[in-house]
Amino acid sequence: MTIEVVSEVISHGGMQGVYRHKSTACGCDMTFAVFVPPQAANAPCPVLWYLSGLTCTHANVMEKGEYRRAAADYGLIIVCPDTSPRGDNIHDIADDWQIGTGAGFYIDATEAPWAPHYSMETYIRDELPEIVFANFPAAPDRQSIFGHSMGGHGALTLALKQPDRFRSVSAFAPIVNPMAAEWARRAFGAYLGDDETIWRHHDTCVLIDDGARVSEILVDQGDADPFLEAGLMPDRLEAACKCAGIPLTLRMQPGYDHSYFFISTFMADHIAWHAERLRAP
Repeated sequence: MTIEVVSEVISHGGMQGVYRHKSTACGCDMTFAVFVPPQAANAPCPVLWYLSGLTCTHANVMEKGEYRRAAADYGLIIVCPDTSPRGDNIHDIADDWQIGTGAGFYIDATEAPWAPHYSMETYIRDELPEIVFANFPAAPDRQSIFGHSMGGHGALTLALKQPDRFRSVSAFAPIVNPMAAEWARRAFGAYLGDDETIWRHHDTCVLIDDGARVSEILVDQGDADPFLEAGLMPDRLEAACKCAGIPLTLRMQPGYDHSYFFISTFMADHIAWHAERLRAP
């Protein structure tokens, strides 16, 4: 579980680092970011996982998400993985931002030529946690997860499939019904094949319809988001949660779009919300 230090810099009394390791799940080098708050000098800290959206790397939220002050205030470790495998030997489709590099969708591909490397669900679920808990002062019994867009999809589906691991889940503008969203359907078909019964295991609304549960969900969504109607469809999550009895706080934010200006505005709210639940016995 050896990791290479790419960079480390002090921020808000803690350490913002970027690290690289050889991934078995993805068959390539993977890079991730970790912010360790100052409280970690005294005891292991809770872990909040952040999953980024399409076209992003670990760096987008690290540079534009403005999470460090709140994370330091509440004593949370923030882990920011990459969104896909990368490298010269990794299959990609040039100039297509909806599939391939930067578009792993946090699922394990089963179809050629994607299957050898695109195993992002296994990476986030199994491999990266082992590395984080072996190398950082993190408390494995106190974990939560959130994300943006494709990463919101990843956070919600992973939480629904691992309710005993994550104490809370939230999202910014998540893709909640990828089976109905064209920008996700093409990737799902390429990665998972044509059998849509397999897709059901990676769709938040369908997982809820099929019986998966979490204790509650927080979602912020800009009402000026250009992807709102065709790709994000928060009303479908609202309907699924209402039917399942899952408490959902869906905050439609007037005038906000899909960008990190939107995410950074409400980042501290989400961190405070998770911190309250991570402090609970």
